[in-house]
Amino acid sequence: MWQQKQRNSKGIARRAVLRGAGVAMGLPFMESLQASTAPVYPKRFGVLFMGNGINEEHWSATGDGAEMKLSRTLAVLEPLKHKINVIDGLFLKMATGQGIHPAQTGSLLSGAVIQRGPIIHAGTTIDQMIANKVGQDTAQQSLVLACEQPMTGYHETNFSMAYSSHISWQSADSPVPNEVYPSLAWDSLFENRGSLRNLSILDRVKDRAGALSKQISATDKSKLDEYLTSVREVERRIERTRENKATADDAAKGANRPAWTMDRPANGLPEDLREHAKLMCDIIAIAFQTDKTRVATLLLARDLSALYYPFLSVKDGHHAASHDNLSDGYERISRFHLGQLAYLAGKLDAMKEGEGTVLDNSCLLFLNNLWSGRRHDNSRLPLVMAGGLGGTLKTGRSLNYLKAGDENRKLCSLFLSIMDRMDVKLAKFGDAEARLAGI
Repeated sequence: MWQQKQRNSKGIARRAVLRGAGVAMGLPFMESLQASTAPVYPKRFGVLFMGNGINEEHWSATGDGAEMKLSRTLAVLEPLKHKINVIDGLFLKMATGQGIHPAQTGSLLSGAVIQRGPIIHAGTTIDQMIANKVGQDTAQQSLVLACEQPMTGYHETNFSMAYSSHISWQSADSPVPNEVYPSLAWDSLFENRGSLRNLSILDRVKDRAGALSKQISATDKSKLDEYLTSVREVERRIERTRENKATADDAAKGANRPAWTMDRPANGLPEDLREHAKLMCDIIAIAFQTDKTRVATLLLARDLSALYYPFLSVKDGHHAASHDNLSDGYERISRFHLGQLAYLAGKLDAMKEGEGTVLDNSCLLFLNNLWSGRRHDNSRLPLVMAGGLGGTLKTGRSLNYLKAGDENRKLCSLFLSIMDRMDVKLAKFGDAEARLAGI
């Protein structure tokens, strides 16, 4: 059967759902299934995080609109530059002067004062603040994904490695668990359960999809066909990762140890980081398109990252490479991770939604915890935003707050500005009470 959900209390149109054996498949917005009143499209918020800084010699933007000039690293966003904002000079004061790495990361999305020692204490992050508000209208409150396993133990500064391993926190003492396996994230997205997990989702809803296609307009049928083709392509790639995870789980059981404690790819994660990151972006894109969730975070490379990049001809691991962050190799690492923002934003921009696109109704935030890895400098943070958030964000700009004074360049002021536009009204967040000027 397929089911058409009604509008919620805010008048936002809900998506049709195809249900099959052990699976529920949300569908994109379709005009021919809606009432005659003008639809209201949901706003979405996402964060992509890369740790340990960037190559600051190749991270800059000047000008606005068609005249915006992007540096070598930022050039991957050239096709979308009219839909981005490059923001320089923001910082988080309480994350400075507390020691390197965990102290520079643990409060990045909350602005909280974190605590040393065995008891972790941070704060609820912006993504979870928004999820607590808008998540009641979706199947999942938020997606919290990662391309790298978390660390355990303590840093030499006596801060827990949990602060370096998680960017999303649901409360002061509870980071949201990262889902690192694409197949498990996929199953959660489609409510794919039980012994049928190894069967194609599309095969299980094929008859329902066929019946629906006879009841919608030609435009919506084309949209449905395009969506189903996209899901099929991702599903095929997911199935390869599912097989690898099953093999890893069997091997780990034989070795009497959890699979997650093993090195990639023995732990069942995709050996090629390019495929892993792309799959996670694809999952977020489908989740936003079908309104399964309106909030997502993706930890591409955590603080103190152990990722390797043979495909970039970089022999050192991420953290070691960041200590030579002015090298061409580390610039390639920075560009690769920013490229995931370009990929995800491009996918959302190709998804039509009314007169605009899903990207036009979203805000994607690419953020790093450091400016310079070799100096562990976080006095300014690399930051790019993509999407217009339902017309509430002006885009196509390069904004520089570096000389605006510390009171006027607070990262948490930006978060307040974003939350305002997501209908989360707070008098204060972290160290900020004022909204960021110019946003």
